[in-house]
Amino acid sequence: MAEETRLVRVEERLRIKIGEAKNLQSRSHGSPGTRDVYCTLSLDQEEIFRTTTMERTLNPFFGEEFQFEVPRKFRYLGIYVYDRDRHLKQDKILGKVAIKREDLATYHNKEHWFPLKPVDADSEVQGKAHLELALQHQVGHPQPKLTVRIIECSELTIKNGSCDPFAIVTVMYSNGKKISKRTKVKKKTASPYFNETFVFEPELTETRDKDVSHYSIEGAQVGEVVVGLWHASPGMGEQSVFLGEVRVTLKGTQKEETSTTTAWYFLQPRAAKHRPSKISSNSTPPGTLPGLGSLRLKIHYVADHVFPSEVYDKLKSLLLQSVNVQPITSSAVYILGEIVASKMEAAQPLVRVLVHHGQLVSVMRALASHEISKLTDPTTIFRGNTLVSKMMDEGMRLAGLHYLHSTLRPAMEQVFLEKKPCEIDPTRVKDGNTTETNLTNLKEYVERVFVAITTSGVRCPPLMCEMFWCLRELAATHFPKNKEVRYSVISGFIFLRFFAPAILGPRLFDITTEQIDSQTNRTLTLISKTIQSLGNLVSCRGGAGSVCKEEYMECVYREFYTERHIQAVKQFLEIISTSSNSSSGITKQRPTVLQEQPVVLKEGVMIKRAQGRKRFGRKNFKQRYFRLTTHDLTYSKTKGKEPLCKIPLEEILAVERLHEDSFKMKNMFQIIQPQRALYVQAGNCVEEKEWIDILTKICQTNSNRLEKYHPSAYINGHWLCCRAVAETAPGCSQVSPGIEAGLRMVLDPDRDLQRIHSLIFTNLPRLDTLMNACECQAVYGASDMCVIPDGGSPIEDVPSCFKTLIALRDAAYALQCEHRAYFRRLARDTKYGSKQAPIGDDNYLHLASRAGFDNQLTKRMYELDGLNQRSIETEHYDMGFSRKIVESQRYDDTFRKCLDPDSINRRYENENHLLRGYENNSDTIRSIQNDLRKFDHSLNNTLRSDKSERNANESMENHKRLDSTSLLTADSINLSGTLSRKLGNYDNIRVLGECTLTRRLQDDVPDISCKSMSERGNH
Repeated sequence: MAEETRLVRVEERLRIKIGEAKNLQSRSHGSPGTRDVYCTLSLDQEEIFRTTTMERTLNPFFGEEFQFEVPRKFRYLGIYVYDRDRHLKQDKILGKVAIKREDLATYHNKEHWFPLKPVDADSEVQGKAHLELALQHQVGHPQPKLTVRIIECSELTIKNGSCDPFAIVTVMYSNGKKISKRTKVKKKTASPYFNETFVFEPELTETRDKDVSHYSIEGAQVGEVVVGLWHASPGMGEQSVFLGEVRVTLKGTQKEETSTTTAWYFLQPRAAKHRPSKISSNSTPPGTLPGLGSLRLKIHYVADHVFPSEVYDKLKSLLLQSVNVQPITSSAVYILGEIVASKMEAAQPLVRVLVHHGQLVSVMRALASHEISKLTDPTTIFRGNTLVSKMMDEGMRLAGLHYLHSTLRPAMEQVFLEKKPCEIDPTRVKDGNTTETNLTNLKEYVERVFVAITTSGVRCPPLMCEMFWCLRELAATHFPKNKEVRYSVISGFIFLRFFAPAILGPRLFDITTEQIDSQTNRTLTLISKTIQSLGNLVSCRGGAGSVCKEEYMECVYREFYTERHIQAVKQFLEIISTSSNSSSGITKQRPTVLQEQPVVLKEGVMIKRAQGRKRFGRKNFKQRYFRLTTHDLTYSKTKGKEPLCKIPLEEILAVERLHEDSFKMKNMFQIIQPQRALYVQAGNCVEEKEWIDILTKICQTNSNRLEKYHPSAYINGHWLCCRAVAETAPGCSQVSPGIEAGLRMVLDPDRDLQRIHSLIFTNLPRLDTLMNACECQAVYGASDMCVIPDGGSPIEDVPSCFKTLIALRDAAYALQCEHRAYFRRLARDTKYGSKQAPIGDDNYLHLASRAGFDNQLTKRMYELDGLNQRSIETEHYDMGFSRKIVESQRYDDTFRKCLDPDSINRRYENENHLLRGYENNSDTIRSIQNDLRKFDHSLNNTLRSDKSERNANESMENHKRLDSTSLLTADSINLSGTLSRKLGNYDNIRVLGECTLTRRLQDDVPDISCKSMSERGNH
């Protein structure tokens, strides 16, 4: 079972938009009434991203979005608000927003105002400690001997760029006396290994150890053990900095003969009464400020538990069969787009799955054909928020990211480097004499970007060309008299949805990683507006004024509304809408162009260790600018300088993480070459993961790729990992598995299928509503098409649509059973107090929810999975017992007994027994569903002849229940198609496991009287 648990991987993704701050406090010095404000995004105090600085304001607007794959476990997502101080050159923290990882699902996909909280040493606590506590009775002494062993700590807070931790053990007795002992200081490590033991005897002798305080403890009992972690400040006279503490209550345990506990604990902040009254100058003291302001955030957080591929076979088959389903409105892909409120959430995993299996263009052609067939005005084609338009957006972003970089990056770098003013809005220009100069600058930049775009057609990826060709042919076929629709249908996507957003937000599309000042941001906005409008040149005939909304932009549009520019746009659109299956010379040129011009895949500043190529060279660490292309990896002193070293991709044997113990530095990885390894430190954990992933994937097909490597460095004449002396000794660990290069290197079909399952399960109420609409259509036999509720499209073919809905629901419930079984295995295999589940932060609640101890906790656990799942009913346990556990000081021991392996095994076996019963009944339920569908036709005739019985049965129908076992044996009873949905609903596993089916009679079944039903139910 443990092996099955290891096969499930957890993939987390976080997207956060930092909107604006308001009501920040003004400065008491300098420029009162204003601040220069910026925000940082952190995982447990490790900075990941930083916003642009908004100057001279107390209500800054940022409007920046960041997204990344979460590379490691974390406790808190933190957004810190800083005030940049140019004079003191020390930025001041104004406050922060800290959200626990378990609470992120609460704010998923919502905008929320968060109040800023003060920042001090206690609010910055992170990490965990491994402790061993032992109480041992001694002969001749009434009080036991206490032994405290501090084994190690992990992931402590880094203070001012370093961490030199030590621990203070304090034993508190019932008479108020305290005894303290201290460990040695561990230098330059956030994960120290102490392994120090302290013994507290019932009778103490006086010593002169300055770190120990002695009191008479005769007759007193051990009440509490406090282990505090501190950072030893390097300066003379500086006080140590608090890192966190663990409090363990031992009162009442002395009566046991021997009591030994070894466990991991989360570090916690000090209680308010134990905090010092004096606060350092660089922190925000709690309670001294009436209000620090607030910050508006929008968080999108998903955590997917991805199972092996075979688990998703049924769901995958449903999606891939969509191209063969007629009509397309009855396909699984179309239905998914109807039941999910956010079309982009549905489009992203769908496109990735279809691209992986080579069916994206076929499915999009069927969906687009259906959408275009409903239109009468060619100007509205693909202008709405439809599944096709969102799939096109995701398809272009997925296939065309490198094409986007190679096209826009050279022109954009000129804008970043020159920083010429381009403001032409009279209301924004301070000096009216500069308007003409600014207009000239803007025209120059727009022309440069326009030429870069219109001459890049031959480099357009084949998948994008296939999609554009498909849309062009469909639009031209449906609107044969409109000669411009073949261009407008493509220009709307390539200019409006592809190039213009990238120009407006270059950091979001990885075109640059540098901070962008407000003037350059305004320049990019004007360029983006112009490029967006130039895409409409092929369809507008009213002159420059018909494509501009602002009067001051008309002079810019007039400059580009020429026959030369129109022909350039048309030629570009013709090239990119040529099918890759075509035998034209255009598509044959693409590979050659790609080979001649290497594409920049990633670049940024990192720290490298000197490789020691010179005989007497120093192996120190230096900051360098790295640049990875499709040909090689280079680094130079700064951006734009000549490379100091060039490493061809074919010479990279492996790229792996480096153990922290090698250089006592975090986020380090190694690029292994034939002669030596290059050791590099990334800026944070997210950058480290991104560099390792892209280097591994791009070099995966190298013929000389290593099978084993050394996870630690070669220092002082031996490898730290395996202690081998020879520098050329073979590796001792297997290299990480990789994925083939190319477009597939960014695809993970199993994860995308899991995301689709999450969307289906989250939107089951909408799926049920759609099934009800199909049943109403079948029952009443209406000649017109039924419309999907909430403003959806008509149901064109009810039987095929209903069949797909049942298949989707069955696949979702089957996958959900896999999730529940996995969580039970995980709870059974995870020990409360282990490194994976330390004591503290209410971890016992999450273990209990996984094991099924509490219905509400189960619901919360599914929210952590990013699904917002509906809780499946479990056995009802005494809620008062749970409350006592939380309220009582002794909840740890009580709940640990509930979570012992025997108890979890018993519950796990009971759950498996019920699940097996559910699986055995599934065949019987399907046979009932088949009988129910056969009855639909005869029911329609009965409805027309027995309307007079409706009123007589109305008062009784809401109180009758049918026993499913009797229904299975009643040969003469036929039920309506409405019950098909109830019988197929597996939401209540307990009810299905006991073969009890419940149904409330509907007004549309007048021919079956309640009396006759109850009589047959008693047979």
